[in-house]
Amino acid sequence: MDHILVAKNVSKTYGDYTALRNISLEIPTNCIYGLLGPNGAGKTSFIRIINQITHQDTGEVLFNGEPLAPHHIAMIGYLPEERGLYKSMKVGEQALYLAQLKGLSKAEAKTRLKYWFDRLDIGDWWNKKVQELSKGMAQKIQFIVTVLHEPKLLIFDEPFSGFDPINANLIKDEILQLKENGTSIIFSTHRMESVEELCEYIALIHKSEKILDGKLSDIKKAYKNNIFNIGLQAEKDAHALLKTLEEKFNILSSHIDLAENQLDFKVQLPNSNTAGVLTELSSMANINRFEETIPSANDIFIQTVNNKDNGK
Repeated sequence: MDHILVAKNVSKTYGDYTALRNISLEIPTNCIYGLLGPNGAGKTSFIRIINQITHQDTGEVLFNGEPLAPHHIAMIGYLPEERGLYKSMKVGEQALYLAQLKGLSKAEAKTRLKYWFDRLDIGDWWNKKVQELSKGMAQKIQFIVTVLHEPKLLIFDEPFSGFDPINANLIKDEILQLKENGTSIIFSTHRMESVEELCEYIALIHKSEKILDGKLSDIKKAYKNNIFNIGLQAEKDAHALLKTLEEKFNILSSHIDLAENQLDFKVQLPNSNTAGVLTELSSMANINRFEETIPSANDIFIQTVNNKDNGK
């Protein structure tokens, strides 16, 4: 597998404070990679190293197979959580200026800006000052100037901050399209629903250390705990059926609909012999639901951080 970015045993300290401790990550080419962690975990320090705003104390960072170097900056686009537009400048003037800082000619910058302004339906903003825009409107401009030079690697830090649901969905679709077009993306966020929708791989950093990484689907499988949601249509007394089941299984929660004589319950099974369980349940009632509970990214985040804090 090709990797756009590889970090090997990267550490960073600020005085007595350790921001990163022996972080090793491999970010595949042409994927959306979730960089997750609580506030203060070290994510921003790592992003600053990639952008060469600061440098690691120890370890190595490779970009597209080469040691990270100043010329790679032109191949990276960074949308920080704290936005940096000049409020008194006109939108078009500022976008042109920032595009040229990324190496585009004025003519090429104008062509690409027209494409993006039309695509996001903001063509009439060109002569507005940034201070006249809402936070969400300014976010669109920041997004455009981040992607305009078509970098190989994009880093989005809380890219949906300030957006209403409609515009957040619009930017989400643009991020997915950038990925389809071949761009590699590092996605840092606290919104776990966005991780579920966008990320193929994740890494979780906590207290300066990496505590989890890999393909999200594989991590979810590893965190499964054999819990199932089951619905049964009782032939007679649903309460009696529940009592019988409680003697056989570890019932975590249950609900009975007396009008329908329906029993819904959550159970943790002792093994993965679901066929045997299904056979036993079908002999007791009609089964209308049998679903394994797959942990969400949010569940995994909380469980892994709590386990680390509790020394597990």
